[in-house]
Amino acid sequence: MVDASEESPRFFATPGYGDTLRKGLHYSQALRIGQRVETSGQGGWGDDLTLVGTLEDEIIRAFDNVERTLAAAGASWRDVVHVNSYHLPDGDVIGEEDNRLMVQQFRDRMGDRFPIWTQTGVAAFGLPGMRVEIRVTALIRDDAG
Repeated sequence: MVDASEESPRFFATPGYGDTLRKGLHYSQALRIGQRVETSGQGGWGDDLTLVGTLEDEIIRAFDNVERTLAAAGASWRDVVHVNSYHLPDGDVIGEEDNRLMVQQFRDRMGDRFPIWTQTGVAAFGLPGMRVEIRVTALIRDDAG
């Protein structure tokens, strides 16, 4: 039988920038209900909310921030089942460089696991200069069974 308190929503702020965003913009970085974790969009920013230089650096940092956010809620990349990525396209399609960098991070962080992925081009982000944002759904596995 599942304890009712395990099914109650719990909200998490990523240590560092998550506390700043919670205070300033009144939202959390992750939600956990039972074994399910949903994250808000994570960009390629540092704890001071400044963006890193290249597109590659930004995508790697965004993946790092997803990892930090998942950890705050008790999950990891091995639990991720769905990825939404949002990209600022150069023109009317998401670039091959975005795809290459995203796929490399999937391979590096999830190995032989293949989550579902929805990739969307957007016109703008909430933080000026952003080029990518990533949000995920994770289902924490019960390793006992």
